[in-house]
Amino acid sequence: MTTLVPITYKGGVYRHDIVIDLIDDLGGYIVQKHMIAQDVVLQSLVPKDDIELIRKISRPLGGEVFESPLVGTEIAVVSPSLEIHHLPHSSCDVAEYLRQAGAKTNMVGLARGYGKRIANLNIEERDIINEHDCAVILLGNFESCIEYKMPALRRGIKVPIILTGRPDTEALRRIIDPPVDGYVGGIGRIGHRMRQQEGEIDRLDALVDEISQVLNIRREEVAKDPLSVSPARLMTVIDDAMEITAGSTHPTPITVQIAGLRVKVPYEPYAALMKEIEIENGVRIGDVAELLPSRMRNYILIRIRPFSETKIMV
Repeated sequence: MTTLVPITYKGGVYRHDIVIDLIDDLGGYIVQKHMIAQDVVLQSLVPKDDIELIRKISRPLGGEVFESPLVGTEIAVVSPSLEIHHLPHSSCDVAEYLRQAGAKTNMVGLARGYGKRIANLNIEERDIINEHDCAVILLGNFESCIEYKMPALRRGIKVPIILTGRPDTEALRRIIDPPVDGYVGGIGRIGHRMRQQEGEIDRLDALVDEISQVLNIRREEVAKDPLSVSPARLMTVIDDAMEITAGSTHPTPITVQIAGLRVKVPYEPYAALMKEIEIENGVRIGDVAELLPSRMRNYILIRIRPFSETKIMV
């Protein structure tokens, strides 16, 4: 199976269809396409050996190609509350910076996440977080506060957790027991947008690196028992059959995850129809994937089953 790696193409609108056709011919997939004035941004998964070819073709068009480690992932950015001292500054900065690295981020503001005594998750919040590839939990400035709150906030969360807070990374690692999957210090309660390179932007770069390492471990686990169909390919099959992108106002009507998809149409009228879509040679989506109702607005959540369960590879 060809190894697909995440990249981003940035360039002008003029003749960008050449790049789209090239990626398609090489067996890659466009995960997200953004049109911003006269510029276009293509977040894609492409064969690793063909990145230099895409760069070569893009150069005369004035386009830029660079690796984006978080393309093809959906990440929950968890804030203790929706109050002004938690949102919007650091939480929004983190969510936006992860989007620039290619991730689809959803912000989750907890109903009872604030305060050491009452910090907690409700069932709906826990289920929504577990629908993502990982969760980035943003806590505050005080070591004692983080130490008391984390046992309640991570209860029931099954996806990898990356913790951020004002104490440095070594302090976070020391006070959290049992450990989470990743730590990045120096990001606490900040009363302004993060614009300075030292102490702010470099902390966001460190967060992207930490998340990339955690998700690479997840990708390696999936690769040991490969999925019956690539999530990016399944996205294309569903969109061709149901024209979801053409009929939706969502920026990402079909969101690619490491081992599945979130399709932003209601579950009840569309799930049964989606199961019967043929992928290839009589193999239907229902044969290789499980379709579930999402806790997020009753969307469709697709979990692709591994080859060891289906004995099918398309």
